[in-house]
Amino acid sequence: MAHKFSFCFSVFLLLTISCFGQEAADLIEKGQREVQNGEYEAALIEFNKAIDADAEYLDAYVQRAFVYSMLKDYEKAIIDYTKLIELNPNFATAYLSRGSAFNKLELFDKALVDFDKVIILDPLNSEAYNNRGWSKKGLGDKDGACSDWKTSKKMGNGEAKIILKNNQC
Repeated sequence: MAHKFSFCFSVFLLLTISCFGQEAADLIEKGQREVQNGEYEAALIEFNKAIDADAEYLDAYVQRAFVYSMLKDYEKAIIDYTKLIELNPNFATAYLSRGSAFNKLELFDKALVDFDKVIILDPLNSEAYNNRGWSKKGLGDKDGACSDWKTSKKMGNGEAKIILKNNQC
């Protein structure tokens, strides 16, 4: 009898998790449509519902953080990127995006730490070098910034060529 209960309970848990996961995915899809229509506040409502449905659904935090960034609410974006990093410490894109938000807030020392982590996780990420260059420039390290932008350019980042020229590297 206990074995049968345990099996039934396990099936119930799987179905519940599956339903919450699907509900969150459906809400994300609705939110993405709102983003495409430029309705960021409406999108936030859907992404919040998705997080309420499944608090560990990574895509919900990714999408909500993106919208916060679009609304220039970098503090809230940083909170979501931090949550993503807690849920998946090797998620390079979360570090990259959080570092970019730190740069926007001129918290260059914090941004630098995040870009360093991206480079450890993904050494060929030219955007991390590019953005780390901006952090270094913000901290007064022009030589370090130029070095990162040159590395980014060697990796094929076309934007780095323009940055190098504009910053007289």
